[in-house]
Amino acid sequence: MTDIETQYNQALDYLYSFVDYSLKHSSELAKADFNLNRMFALMDSMGNPQKKYPIIHVAGTKGKGSVSALCASALKAAGYKTGLYTSPHLLDFVERIQIDGNPISHAQLVELVEDIKPYVAKIEKLTTFEITTALAFLAFAKYNVTAAVFEVGLGGRLDATNIVTPNVSVITSLSYDHTAVLGNTLTLIAGEKAGIIKQNIPVVSSPQKDEALEVLLRVAKLKDAEFTLVGKDITYELIESNIKGQTFQLSNLQAFNIPLLGKHQIENAATAYTALKKSGIKISDEQIQTGFANVRWPARFEIARLNPTVIFDSAHNHDSFLRLSQTLDEHFPNQKVYLIFGASEDKNILDMFSALKSKIEKIIATRADHPRALEAERIVELAEQAEIKSEAVTPVKEALKRALELSSKDGSIVLSAGSMFVTAEVMREWHKLNSL
Repeated sequence: MTDIETQYNQALDYLYSFVDYSLKHSSELAKADFNLNRMFALMDSMGNPQKKYPIIHVAGTKGKGSVSALCASALKAAGYKTGLYTSPHLLDFVERIQIDGNPISHAQLVELVEDIKPYVAKIEKLTTFEITTALAFLAFAKYNVTAAVFEVGLGGRLDATNIVTPNVSVITSLSYDHTAVLGNTLTLIAGEKAGIIKQNIPVVSSPQKDEALEVLLRVAKLKDAEFTLVGKDITYELIESNIKGQTFQLSNLQAFNIPLLGKHQIENAATAYTALKKSGIKISDEQIQTGFANVRWPARFEIARLNPTVIFDSAHNHDSFLRLSQTLDEHFPNQKVYLIFGASEDKNILDMFSALKSKIEKIIATRADHPRALEAERIVELAEQAEIKSEAVTPVKEALKRALELSSKDGSIVLSAGSMFVTAEVMREWHKLNSL
């Protein structure tokens, strides 16, 4: 009898034996055969478990994970058995499929993979992400979830999650990312994200640049989808902010508290509130208040320690680095950072550096254990171009040690950002160091 951990690793080996586009270079992604036919066929053969519970569907470039987590936390506070599907995971694959704020167990994933194998065997060319998404749909039906939140993986129009008929479609802040696949203008990117808008299903959008908003409004009108724009139709105002969290007011309602830091998180909370209200799922403002106050969403300006300060963040494009810089200015003015940085080869790294340049004491360039990760030496070359001090330190474990060593001398902040994969490894090593 093999133990659960062995079976769990075998289940992961099975999932990763399919085409996994998250591990592919951008040139391969651009010519990938993305379409929803396989996904529709798979779910049909399984009896369409995704139709058994109401769904909030969330796309966007930045903030979709936070909005999804906020919605799920509020639904749980309202007494729903709540499913949350997000990607990628930080430390453990099962984090992608959560029920009531907890990842499903390794044993449950093993069971679900066994359940799905006969259906998968009948459909050619399925990808890892498609099968994982199907596992989430199945898990939530099997374990009697009464409301679910699904975060889009990539884009929207052709994403595996886009076979759902949700209660509400949500589009968070749009900016440049995955341009090889989604297009290199905001108009093209917005067109892909707007692909989640369905006939007569309400749409909630975070504030957008005009170019993106124009596309979303046009598609919503074509689909007779009621459109609510956060920042215009529902307003928000910061009341108070400190390193423990933020208090804000929405339109003329009572105050809400969130433990997530950064002005953009208030925008995300306003978007989540509006999505919940437009979803038709019964929920009160008091229940939303409770859910928002209790939300947990790691690696979003997560302060792991103060004095000297250690922060984990998931910023990985120019826009999110600007927000990161603003949040540092707000909570740690005049403090410099040792930036532990890694990135995928398709990212515009110089843009990220320019957004944070005034705060950086030194970049500790490193490389995650990931096929798309850029060499640390190449990051150092780019840092030189940007006229920022840097050094290459691999593996990630050593990069963290080096940053902590430098920080111990001058009290500067240790910050990990640039790649979820690097931040995940930094977090793993940090937990190891602190459990000794």
